[in-house]
Amino acid sequence: MSVLFTPVPIGSVTIPNRFVRSATHDYMADDEGNVTERNVELYRLLAEGEVGLIITGHANVQTSGKASPRQMGVFDDRFVEGLARIPAAVHAFASRVFLQIAHAGRQTKPSLCGCVPVSPSPVYDPVSKVMPRELAAEEIRALVGDFISAAVRGKRAGFDGVQLHAAHGYLISSFLSPHTNRRTDEWAGSVENRARVLLEVLRGAKAACGRDFPVIVKLNSTDFLEGGLTLDDAVRIAGLLETAGIDGIEVSGGMAEAGRGSVWPGLRSRDEEGYFVENAARIKRAVGVPVFGLGGIRTLAVAGRIVEEGRADLISLSRPLIRDPFLVKHFREGLAAGSECISCNKCFNPRGIRCAELTKRR
Repeated sequence: MSVLFTPVPIGSVTIPNRFVRSATHDYMADDEGNVTERNVELYRLLAEGEVGLIITGHANVQTSGKASPRQMGVFDDRFVEGLARIPAAVHAFASRVFLQIAHAGRQTKPSLCGCVPVSPSPVYDPVSKVMPRELAAEEIRALVGDFISAAVRGKRAGFDGVQLHAAHGYLISSFLSPHTNRRTDEWAGSVENRARVLLEVLRGAKAACGRDFPVIVKLNSTDFLEGGLTLDDAVRIAGLLETAGIDGIEVSGGMAEAGRGSVWPGLRSRDEEGYFVENAARIKRAVGVPVFGLGGIRTLAVAGRIVEEGRADLISLSRPLIRDPFLVKHFREGLAAGSECISCNKCFNPRGIRCAELTKRR
C-alpha cells in the first residue's frame, strides 16, 4: 500500500491518509457570513471523496478582517450553530476537518470590511489600492484575543482543529514580513518580535481550547518580495512555533503585491510539481511536527515520492479537488493517476468555486 494511504497523527487527531484539502475561499456563505447549504455540501463531498484532512476556507475573526464576498464569519458566537453543520457533515465519513481562521489586514477594501483596512504599518497595497491604517498596540492585543475566541468557537462547533492563516500577505503574515511590518515597538524588528502576534495567538488558543485540541498554521516561506520574509526567517519561525506547541505546519508562499501567490497558473511537468515542497523540506528538517507540502501537485506518483523521500508528511491540494472532490478515492481505487485540472484558475468564481471546464461542457 502506498504511504499516501497510511494514517498520520496531527496532535491528538489521527488523519486517515496523507491528503489535505488546502484552505480555499469558496464564495458560498451568505452576505452576513453565515454557513449555507452550499458550504455544507462542498465539505460533505470532499469527505465522501476520502480527503483525509479538509481545511475550510478562511473565516474572519473580526469584521475588519473580511477579505472577500460571501466569506464565512467566526467573529461572533452567533456563527457557531451554522459552522457546526460542516463537521457534522464531514464526520459522517472518516475525514477530519479543521477551521481556518484569518484576518485580511490590508488585503481588502473598505467596501468589504466596512472600515479603513489595518496593517502593522501604513504600507500602501498596490493591488487593493489601499493605504492601510497602522494598528495601535491595544488593537494588536485585542486582535490576539479575537483569534483566540475564534479558535474556541471552532472547537465548540465540533471542528477537529483550527488552522491559523499566517500566509499570503494577510494580517498575521504581514506582521511576519519586514516589508509590511516597519514598526519600532515590541511587535517588530527581530524575527522573534515579528512572530510575537502569531505565537501569542497559538499559546492563547492552546490555553483556551486545551493542549489536545490541534492548532496548525499556514506559513509563508517567502513573500517573493525584495525586503520581505525569507526562507531563513520562516525556518526560525517554524522552530519558535514548535516550541510554543504548534501541531503542524503547511508551507506556502507569495502575496498579492508580489504578483506571485500560491496558485500559479498553467500546467507543469512532473519535475516542476510541488513548487513549495523544497521550502517545506527545509522547514521539515528543522522541526519534528508534521509538515504539509503543496504547490501545483496533481499526480499520484509525485505526491508519493514527496512523502516517501521525507520532504513532507502530507500533501495539500486545492484546484484538483475543485475539479474532482472524489480524486483521492479515485487514486486509492486505481481509477486515476493524476488530476485532469489544467490550472486555468477560472475555478475561483465569485458565484461559488467550480471547475470552469466542467461547467462549460454542461
